[in-house]
Amino acid sequence: MKKIQILGTGCKKCNDLTTNAEKAAQAAGIECQIEKVTQLNDIMAFGVMTTPGLVIDGNVVSQGKLLTPEQIANHLKG
Repeated sequence: MKKIQILGTGCKKCNDLTTNAEKAAQAAGIECQIEKVTQLNDIMAFGVMTTPGLVIDGNVVSQGKLLTPEQIANHLKG
């Protein structure tokens, strides 16, 4: 099971990224656990300074961008 973490304090882009990650996992048929990381210190621990951030299995794959479900699915498969 893949672990997806959405890094952000709860802004619209962060919430939209969560929705897109859920859609991507469903479309790709990949079982995922999605976790929101909202505490600033926890976000900074990943080295992310611009939200939203997307972390898959502990690796930061995006920051400061709202990825589409298709873009996220590509990261999930990779």
